[in-house]
Amino acid sequence: MLSLLGGVFLGWALGSNDASNVIGPAVSTKMLRFRTAAAIGALFVLAGALLQGRSGVHTLSGLTGMDLQEAVISSVAAAAAVTIMTIFRLPVSSSQAVVGAILGIGIFNRQVNFSGLGKVVACWVGTPIGGALAAILVYRIVALVYNNLNLPMVQSDALLRLGILAAGAYGAFALGANNVANVTAVFVGADYLDMTLALLIGGLSIGLGIVTFGRPVMNTVGSRLVRLDPFSAFVVLLAEAITVHFYTFLGVPVSTSQAIVGAVLGIGLLKGTRTVSRKTLAGILFGWFLTPVVAACVALAAVAMVL
Repeated sequence: MLSLLGGVFLGWALGSNDASNVIGPAVSTKMLRFRTAAAIGALFVLAGALLQGRSGVHTLSGLTGMDLQEAVISSVAAAAAVTIMTIFRLPVSSSQAVVGAILGIGIFNRQVNFSGLGKVVACWVGTPIGGALAAILVYRIVALVYNNLNLPMVQSDALLRLGILAAGAYGAFALGANNVANVTAVFVGADYLDMTLALLIGGLSIGLGIVTFGRPVMNTVGSRLVRLDPFSAFVVLLAEAITVHFYTFLGVPVSTSQAIVGAVLGIGLLKGTRTVSRKTLAGILFGWFLTPVVAACVALAAVAMVL
């Protein structure tokens, strides 16, 4: 079981980084306390992993053939890349880190499934765009309904709090369903874990990351990129969840970071581009570019030394 520590480390790193995506706006707008949001996030991540995580596992495990030792190396390499970015408070793509590590080992073995890789990369490009479009559409529809309710301030606040809670839970469910493949797919591909155990271990490790180290990245998305009011936070969470859940049905693990940053930028476009911090956005984009490169280089170096 020691071989699974690499996967658990990756799940923890994924959860600690992606906690900002599913509960960051709720916490940064002070609509929910961190402990409450983190507990809800961890619970629904596990539910999503167990109920809808299979298709993504099948996609990633088919990118390249690995033995157990290579699976461990790829997990540790991806986790290291995500952890480095988390330290710098950048919401990065765990999916990109995992695929980067898998490709590093695949290049070493001269064995890469480029047809499957093309599908994954195409969905990476579509994720932030889809998040932005979903946010714009959701904002307009929900604003129309919400404004026609004419609720008193107390009731309005309670409704927004309930909406953010529900959207955060849905986002956590989508995170578990889509991203559990990043954690344990390589172990399924190496015939070390069966599907059910892989989903359970992956879901639990992601939840552990959310609860123990989910705070550092939250301000980057929730306040530094675009200042979010509670209503916008609800829209962003819902748009991110819808986008990630859509790709879950396609069987492609995508980045919740890219989805939510796209959603936040969609809100920024509605409110005016001056509300978007270009400096923060540039740092995020640089992190997205660097993550798979770092993961691939770490994996290549490790496999070259070990094997």
